[in-house]
This record gives sequence, C-alpha cells and structure tokens, in this order.
Amino acid sequence: MGDKIRVLIADDHSIVREGVQRIVNSEEDMEVVGGVEDGSHVLDAVRTLRPDVLVLDISMPDISGIELLPILRREVQDVHIIVLSMHKKDVLVQQALDQGALGFVLKASPPSDLLAAIRTVNRGRFFLSSQIQANVINGYLGRRHSTKNATTLSERERHVLKGVVAGHTTKQIALELFLSPRTVEKHRASLMQKLGTKNLPELVFYAIQEKLILPLHFEDGE
Repeated sequence: MGDKIRVLIADDHSIVREGVQRIVNSEEDMEVVGGVEDGSHVLDAVRTLRPDVLVLDISMPDISGIELLPILRREVQDVHIIVLSMHKKDVLVQQALDQGALGFVLKASPPSDLLAAIRTVNRGRFFLSSQIQANVINGYLGRRHSTKNATTLSERERHVLKGVVAGHTTKQIALELFLSPRTVEKHRASLMQKLGTKNLPELVFYAIQEKLILPLHFEDGE
C-alpha cells in the first residue's frame, strides 16, 4: 500500500474532532495528523503538518472557515479542503465552493460519506453530500436560460476546461499548458462567465451535460 492520506481536522468541538479521528483512523489508507480548535491556528497547522486533506468546519472562533478558504487557497495550494458543517444553506455551499473547497459534507451524513469525500478530493475531484449536489445542480438549471453558446469558447479556454473537468489544480493546468497560474485563473473565470456558471462544480456539470468534455469527474455521497 502507498502512503496514507494525511488528514487535518479543524473544528472547535472536541467531540467532533475525536469522532472524525476515530472514523479516519479506522481506515488503512488514511490517518489523522492533527486537530485544530480555532481558525487562527489552521494556516500554521497546515504549513507545519502538511496534510493532503483538510476537514474544515465553517463556524469557528476568531476566523470562520469561509474566511479561511481564500487565505488557504492563496498560501497553501496543495491542500484539498472539505467543508464539514451542520449548515446546508445554498449560500454557504456556494461560498465554500467559490472560495476553493473541493468538498462539502453535512455533519448529519453517514461516516461513509466523509471517507468517500476524503478519497475523492485527495484525487483533486469534487465531492458533495447528495442533498447538496441536488441543490447545486438545481441552481444551475434554474439559471441555464442565461448561458451563452459554448461555441464562443476559445481553443485555450477549452484546454483549461478539459483540465478543470479532469480535476487538475490551477498549478497543474498551468504546467500542462505552459501558462502562469494567474492566466489559468483568468481563463477559468471567463469560462464561468460565458457558460453562466457560478463555481467549479457547476462548470463541470455544464461541460458534461452539454457534452463539451468527457468523462464526468464529479462524485456525490450516494
């Protein structure tokens, strides 16, 4: 067996941290490398412990998980983030995805969802609890009438879209296409604007729905 998936837990409730730790450490392919109880120490813990996956609560003292996401994406791009929360409001899910989270798992979900999420985001792919995914897709379908024709995409944008659907990070796409990460971000923003999507999961869903890119690398909790 290869290296285990290194998991860091950030939640202000010790009972949640201990519960997640027991769930994760019961698996042969992953291990918890640490736990953090407040937002102000998350960035330092990520830099020190170098986890593959960060399980992040939205509501924490000092600085919230939502506020931490853009900081983490800017400072430590190689960590994959799952938001673990009791809240399933669409606005929170959209904010988390927009700010760089790859996964969103409800605390009411079964342990198997969390384990599947860790394995999925560690491969650079999206994971949403089944209830959350339905909301994301329905939100996309409700705005679909405003999308522009996909024929307006440039060749470069199509290459970037292919990398996004494949679950590649901005840095990976930049290396593959010999571009700067900033240029890739601009192309990605242009794709979302042209196709009428608000975040990466919606962009992936649109690409597959319209048969722009195959196969689909978007997984849910079912």
